[in-house]
Amino acid sequence: MLKLTPILLAVLYALVMYKFSAWNTKRTLDAQSNPLADPVLEKLNRAMAGALDLPRIKVNIYEIDPVNGLAAPDGRIFITRGFFNKYKAGDVTAEEMASVIAHELGHVALGHSRRRMIDFSGQNAIRVALATILGRLIPGVGVWLANMLTTLLAARLSRQDEYEADAYASALLTKAGIGTGPQKSLFEKLDRLSAGAGAVTPAWLLSHPKTADRIAAIEANEQKWNVVTD
Repeated sequence: MLKLTPILLAVLYALVMYKFSAWNTKRTLDAQSNPLADPVLEKLNRAMAGALDLPRIKVNIYEIDPVNGLAAPDGRIFITRGFFNKYKAGDVTAEEMASVIAHELGHVALGHSRRRMIDFSGQNAIRVALATILGRLIPGVGVWLANMLTTLLAARLSRQDEYEADAYASALLTKAGIGTGPQKSLFEKLDRLSAGAGAVTPAWLLSHPKTADRIAAIEANEQKWNVVTD
């Protein structure tokens, strides 16, 4: 039992830290966000809400500059001010913005926030166990190796979540009559906007799949679902 104590404490610590992080994230988002108010985007949101048999889809603007979308642990959907500004400047179309909202809805619908809590807790326990075992077998290197292995695991699980949210978004966009074209074109734009960020990082270390792989997965689903594209 004593040998398991560090692992159990690691899991407990991870759970407490997740709860604190979720609480702090909610407080920050409450203080730095406002409801989305754009008639064109609202029309597309109504189309997606209709496809989901929902009265409406609520989206908020998170008042920060980075280009991003966010599914909060409490289920709310956010688009950053930086992303919205790209849309208002004409760099991103309304349909492409809708694809971001659909993707974040996928994270919520598929329970990724809850799953990440479980994954994070398990990864922390694995990290402690590996560090303990490898630290004894390979002094000085074991802890570093344990951290690297659990980081690889976390990245793989994150990529899996992204593929799942992409597939959900593709299905929703198709059902809503928007189509998957904007989803794919946005990925290509984001790759250019990032100016090759992460280009030298191996794909298996990235928390998000590479753009070409995400587009290929969408097109594979189109063929499987017999979706007709332009």
